[in-house]
Amino acid sequence: MLKFAVFDSREYDRPGFDKFSEGKDIELKHYETKLNADTVILAKGYDGVIVFVNDTVDSFVIDKLCQYGVKLIALRCAGFNNVDLNAAKGRIPVVRVPAYSPRTVAEHTMAMLLTSIRRIHKAYIRTRNFNFSVNDFTGFEFYGKTVGVIGTGKIGRAFIDICNGFGMNVVAYDIYPDESVKAEYVTLDELFARSDIISLHCPLTKENRHIINSESIAKMKKGVVIANTSRGLLIDTQALINGIKEKKVGAACLDVYEEESDIFFEDFSGHIVQDDTLTRLIAMPNVIVTSHQAFLTKEALENIAETTINNIESFFKGNICNEVTA
Repeated sequence: MLKFAVFDSREYDRPGFDKFSEGKDIELKHYETKLNADTVILAKGYDGVIVFVNDTVDSFVIDKLCQYGVKLIALRCAGFNNVDLNAAKGRIPVVRVPAYSPRTVAEHTMAMLLTSIRRIHKAYIRTRNFNFSVNDFTGFEFYGKTVGVIGTGKIGRAFIDICNGFGMNVVAYDIYPDESVKAEYVTLDELFARSDIISLHCPLTKENRHIINSESIAKMKKGVVIANTSRGLLIDTQALINGIKEKKVGAACLDVYEEESDIFFEDFSGHIVQDDTLTRLIAMPNVIVTSHQAFLTKEALENIAETTINNIESFFKGNICNEVTA
């Protein structure tokens, strides 16, 4: 029987993992705590660990996992920037879920944009108070507007399909352009200059960290709307705040935040959040923040669990798949 420790496990994760591990030679132990230097001792005695986006799998943690005889790190997500791949190289394999449900994230991105631009969230609050005024709710049509998509992998392509359905003009940037994508590939500078809306759909790398910064914002249209459902560190948050204050950025839709690891997925409703930057963002009337929930659909959760279990089975049968290497 293979034993795996599931870190940062939530109530909504468990039905899928129960379903796809049933009848298999895999025993799962769920821990609500995140994997990090303080909690890695919990992995002792397990054949592998299953981790999520805000678990810290740095060189110290990897050293300990190897010391404990852990044979596999299974990411139940697409991103892997939280894993020190160089420290893992040649010592402990890392596998991931490369595409659990691209449409899930793409649909959440469009939902955030529609909510923001058509002021749906504000209308909901106002009508709950029986205030039926529509003052200050004027938005704009998506039809004919130019949307710039940074990253045209599976999620980016799914979002582009949605935008094409709205009759938008789509420009795109990717270091590996795909001719089958129904968008016009342009340089980053041209994308910044032409786009009414910019949406980020790329993995985080050393090269694109803070791809949205003060310099790139200066190249954008006045009133540009920025959406990020990828990784928080793609945006320099202080530069974004400055852009909003200067009215260069008209609105921001953020499902991720660069300092989210100790905040997102937790309930701080009865506490004072110590992150002044996030507090400032949330207080801005033209900013919508969701708590890294773009992936959160029944379909995506089942795909994540199924692929993760398949990755584990394949590895222990000598046929590793979906491996991530440095």
